[in-house]
Amino acid sequence: MSVIKLDLQRLSLNQITTENWSLEEAINGCVDHEIPVISVWRHKIAEVGLKKAKKMIAASGLNVSSVCRGGMFPALTSAERTERIEDNKVAIEEAAELGTDVLVLVCGPSPHKDIAEGRKWVQEGIEKIIPFAEQHNVKLGIEPLHPMFAADRSVITTLGEANTLQRSLGSSQVGVVIDAFHVWWDPFLYEEIEKARGTILGYHVSDWKVPLPDLFKGRSMMGDGVIDLPRIRRAVEDNGYDGPIEVEIINQAIWDMPGDESLELIKQRFLTTV
Repeated sequence: MSVIKLDLQRLSLNQITTENWSLEEAINGCVDHEIPVISVWRHKIAEVGLKKAKKMIAASGLNVSSVCRGGMFPALTSAERTERIEDNKVAIEEAAELGTDVLVLVCGPSPHKDIAEGRKWVQEGIEKIIPFAEQHNVKLGIEPLHPMFAADRSVITTLGEANTLQRSLGSSQVGVVIDAFHVWWDPFLYEEIEKARGTILGYHVSDWKVPLPDLFKGRSMMGDGVIDLPRIRRAVEDNGYDGPIEVEIINQAIWDMPGDESLELIKQRFLTTV
């Protein structure tokens, strides 16, 4: 088993971690703190427009690890599902314009009690955007979410489900994104990471503090919770992923910290706990 030495060159700031900052502030923060990579959220792109977002990122010299998020495929009517396909195509175009080859898919909840049908619509939705993603050289990263989000964010709740879906789609354009917060609890996690070899498109870190402070804004700073982050990282690396590691923390207390203070803490914890 080989262990890749971790350094700050692999650190990516997932922009949601500094939600109170604009895209420009997040870019400047990364530059000032020598964080070389950023993951951009679409609502932050929308605030300034794609053209300006592209110009700012290009001028900064930052790399973009991913755009978040596509997905949200299930809907009650075919017209709504078609609208979501078209929105995913826009997201693919945004990712391509910003110079990343990964669009993260948060697949979406079922609009009714038939969760199996919701999963069917997820598969159909991804199938429909694969050719468009291929044309733009953008890969689609299925991110399974913790089961507590099944009702409002994603019917894909385990890495096993994500792997099965990836294989059933039969396209090298589709892979998986492994977020430690969502999958750490899974008794089959390390088996499924092995099954994901060659298809891992991203690795995200935060921590699970007990008690969880909030359902949505519940992620904590790395090292403040119970997740064995180094073990998961080693497993991901042993199965072929050596790309950027995104720090993705959704937590009001961290959002309310001064941004510069937050980035310094992120850098310290990245090196010592991830």
